Amino acid sequence: MIDPNGMIQFMGDPEGALTRTLEMELNHPGPHSVGIIGRCKRFAVYAVNGEVKYVAVSEREDDPAGDDYPEDTLAEALLDAILKHKNDEL
Repeated sequence: MIDPNGMIQFMGDPEGALTRTLEMELNHPGPHSVGIIGRCKRFAVYAVNGEVKYVAVSEREDDPAGDDYPEDTLAEALLDAILKHKNDEL
């Protein structure tokens, strides 16, 4: 959400409801084996008025959490995707 001053409000998902709804729960056995349960995948979503326009998930077979290869979900990649989407609309 963006407040009247243009500041973005970040919200948590402590019970994982949104994570499960978006099907972004990390189910790989690696994190579970060390007690990390209910973690979400590293992902980024671009949505306009509730319509999802772009989704990126940083996960690989050897890095299911996306910790070693987060590039696809970092700000620069998301901004590039937004600009591409906006250019495609023109």
